[in-house]
Amino acid sequence: MKDVQRLAIVDPSDATREPLRNLLLGVETVWLEAECSRYEFFVDVVKQSTPDIVVVALDTDHTKALQLIQQLTAEMPKLPILAVSSRGDGQSILQALRAGAKEFLTAPVVLEELLTALQRLRASRGGPDGTPSANGQGHSQSLVISVIGSRGGVGSTSIAVNLGCNLAQDANFNVALIDLDLALGDVDVALDLIPDYTLADVAMNVDRLDMAFLRRSLCKHACGLSVLPHPVQMEDISLIHEDHLGRVINLLRASYSHLIFDLSKRYTPTDMTAMRASDVVLLVCQLELTSLRNVVRMLHSFSQEEALAEKIRVVVNRVGSDDCDISLKKAEETIGRSIYWQVPNDYKAVLGSRNAGEPLLTHAPRSKAQQSLQGLANALCGKDQQPAPKKERRSFFSFR
Repeated sequence: MKDVQRLAIVDPSDATREPLRNLLLGVETVWLEAECSRYEFFVDVVKQSTPDIVVVALDTDHTKALQLIQQLTAEMPKLPILAVSSRGDGQSILQALRAGAKEFLTAPVVLEELLTALQRLRASRGGPDGTPSANGQGHSQSLVISVIGSRGGVGSTSIAVNLGCNLAQDANFNVALIDLDLALGDVDVALDLIPDYTLADVAMNVDRLDMAFLRRSLCKHACGLSVLPHPVQMEDISLIHEDHLGRVINLLRASYSHLIFDLSKRYTPTDMTAMRASDVVLLVCQLELTSLRNVVRMLHSFSQEEALAEKIRVVVNRVGSDDCDISLKKAEETIGRSIYWQVPNDYKAVLGSRNAGEPLLTHAPRSKAQQSLQGLANALCGKDQQPAPKKERRSFFSFR
């Protein structure tokens, strides 16, 4: 996988080194470059293996461990050090940080805390020469996107699916799509996938959830997109709570560069959890009165939560269809903000893609809709600017 963090660990105690080693081996973004059972040999091990991060367990001999951290800091000042100890009191933490450790975790180490610490260390270290990482959104954090429709049938799932497939074409990206329309989602149908596991299986095993189990729960499409489908049985919906989703998001962020959530139209607690965790929320609508009225209502509701309101980007789907009685200019006046992206009407290509269970990039790669959605993927990653809007078709009775 891209941008794997190479770690070296030192812990003279087998009883604590083995659990930490096993935890690290279950993280896809980590490669265990070296492990050592003697403090006095570890500097040579680090010089030979040149890891990105070192992990120093303090408990076997606190004094020797702190001296080791001081030596590593003096000889390799740009090397991030993560200290681990069962002594989580303020004095122990302060000693480790003063010696040169950049992060401190209390043993036994919790996976989510480990992933968060590794992300911070990656961000602080940057590239191999100490410069910031040049990976689009920055490697230290995933780009999380929620897609929600202003009503049923506006095409939000098609946009989520095809956006994910287009993002997955970049070799530097690792993309996952989670279907949060728990009752009536159809991401798996749109991609003709028969999953072995669903979000319900993840929820039922949340107490023992780790990176390895979560990765096995996602099914991989031929285009490279990983998918976590909604529950198969309706009665399993009640198993999934917002705290479960929060833990899933934290784990996925460590292994995937891009997360996409296809939300329901019910604004459930899980929907709101996904939106709050997102960097961007794509609000999909069409140029017709009911859809735009709902956009106004939704924007008003989101405005009560400033952090959420700033994430909203309005996407107009099926621009140029015969059903579009409202102009783009009038739509912007109605909703009180500019339209972020336009997807042209391409009914034949999109319907054919859905019926075939294929993404547009394989079913109709030259279609207008596919070209627009590729542009949307580029824009979200900062690769490209939105193209100038094409002149729209208006019926005789269209109002402005």
